Amino acid sequence: MNAFEYAAPKTVEEVTDLLAGAWGETEVLAGGTDLITAMKQHITEPKRVVSLKNVSALKGIKTRGDTVRIGAMATLAELADEKTVRELFPSIVTAIEGVSSRQIQTVGTVGGDLCQRPRCWYFRTEHGLFATENGAPLVPQGDNRFHAIFGNDGAAQFVSPSSLGPALIALGATIAVQGPGGRKREIAAADFFRTPRNESERETALEANEVVTAISIPKNDLKNATYEVRHRGGLDWPYVTASVAFGVRGGRASGAQVVLGHAAPTPWVAAGAASALEG
Repeated sequence: MNAFEYAAPKTVEEVTDLLAGAWGETEVLAGGTDLITAMKQHITEPKRVVSLKNVSALKGIKTRGDTVRIGAMATLAELADEKTVRELFPSIVTAIEGVSSRQIQTVGTVGGDLCQRPRCWYFRTEHGLFATENGAPLVPQGDNRFHAIFGNDGAAQFVSPSSLGPALIALGATIAVQGPGGRKREIAAADFFRTPRNESERETALEANEVVTAISIPKNDLKNATYEVRHRGGLDWPYVTASVAFGVRGGRASGAQVVLGHAAPTPWVAAGAASALEG
């Protein structure tokens, strides 16, 4: 791991003032379960690491009127144990329980889960985000067992690693971010994830000098669940997940959403599957 400057500010404003305008020059440290490994593997070599551990405004889970607000630094374990979340959002609880390591649940954060980098083994062995060697793509003719089966018509062949992304999209969540000068944005969860077009972009709608501050989920009567297929019960990512949410009107399913995880470079909205549930 290369040497780096470490900062631990106490406010969001101080955090964004410390971030650079280009990806890779600085990195945000939330739980660190992914970032530290990436730095050891020299996937990222930041000059400065900005820790969020002392920013109290990013912590906690609160119900405000018809909305549940989740601080970006809330841990996965805190989220899964929250009474309101367990009652209203079983799809989120199941997704967190799929992270089979209690240690990672205890340290990993909600914001960190949304912003983690791809698990693609080509990317993790320094072949780049688009897995090329001498200008040729490695995935199509190589070992592609766990790569994208949807949204793979471009250069990106990796799959989104976020455990929470599919459930948050199905539940209609929004993600709050803040940048320099106190600039704030609200991004629909469905628009937060994106497929990068080149190596200088990342897999979310965040700018390099922005940070996720909170996730808001509307309280509603949606039936919701997350299902997963995995090859073993130990610590590993599943083959695929599906988060489903729908209302019930007159005893029939209405307004269904089905979002697949680990199947495409972003959580994949399966419109055909959702339409099959209608009525």
